[in-house]
Amino acid sequence: MANTYSISDLSKEFDLTTRAIRFYEDMGLLEPARSGPGGRNRVYSARDRTRLKLTLRAKRLGLSLTEAKDLIDMYDSPRDTGPQLKKFLVVLAHHRQQLESQWADLQATIEEVKTHEKEARAMLARADKALAKK
Repeated sequence: MANTYSISDLSKEFDLTTRAIRFYEDMGLLEPARSGPGGRNRVYSARDRTRLKLTLRAKRLGLSLTEAKDLIDMYDSPRDTGPQLKKFLVVLAHHRQQLESQWADLQATIEEVKTHEKEARAMLARADKALAKK
């Protein structure tokens, strides 16, 4: 029998709340089987575990859950991997451009903060010098 996992198993393994895992399920990223009375117990397959791992990797890369789902779904289909890899490269390039833009904005903000710090220090030094003369 294939490996199966409970929601608690995945929660512990990936250091996630069960609520987060249920959210990923609601987003269509995971599709656990159901067991027990009224299908209350979720039974996650090795496929679900892999999809969760890929989802978390995509999040670390800064991709949206929709982008993650689109990419993961592509790899689930038994098609040629060429188009899948091309789409993945497009998504990564777009995301890299966004990060580079954010980085440039951050660098500009840091420079502005440095300028204000320098001006505030100069003003404080002048104020201290004026107080020392009194």
